[in-house]
Amino acid sequence: MVCVVILAAAAGAVAVFLILRIWVVLRSRDVTPRESLSILVVAGSGGHTTEILRLLGSLSNAYSPRHYVIADTDEMSANKINCFELDRADRDPSNMYTKYYIHRIPRSREVQQSWPSTVFTTLHSMWLSFPLIHRVKPDLVLCNGPGTCVPICVSAFLLGILGIKKVIIVYVESICRVETLSMSGKILFHLSDYFIVQWPALKEKYPKSVYLGRIV
Repeated sequence: MVCVVILAAAAGAVAVFLILRIWVVLRSRDVTPRESLSILVVAGSGGHTTEILRLLGSLSNAYSPRHYVIADTDEMSANKINCFELDRADRDPSNMYTKYYIHRIPRSREVQQSWPSTVFTTLHSMWLSFPLIHRVKPDLVLCNGPGTCVPICVSAFLLGILGIKKVIIVYVESICRVETLSMSGKILFHLSDYFIVQWPALKEKYPKSVYLGRIV
């Protein structure tokens, strides 16, 4: 009986600690001023990659080095990223010395994959995402909705809960989402430090979001 009470007390203490850590991580948005910020960008197939690269094109070289995360079968995004970085270097010689890296993780969900099986593929992707995030330790994660961003953002959030590093998560909802959030947006709305929408209808439905008009 005594052992049961001790275990229950220990479990309660752990639960309280985790709740407090989550509360602290969600409320903390302070970023130490610095000359550069390491950024990790999650790119998805097709339109997601095009939109996120347009957004990156407006950012200065202070956001470096740049780490890109794509699905392991997404060659199209890899080609677009390489072309983007080469074009950026051609337009501005100072960009020639800015480092960028492309990392690959398994897809969270394939096209037409059943939702029940998605749970297992997402867990597998998260299992491989956390070591990547722990190794890179970015200052900021930027994403706009591909399924690959869910395990990456959860892993970044876990770094803060574990007290390793507070990673700022910025989620930009796709311009295609006018009145409803994407599935990724619904999952990450409460984990993101800044959740940006591009249509006023979404701002009305989600007051805590940030509306900046069309940004891509």
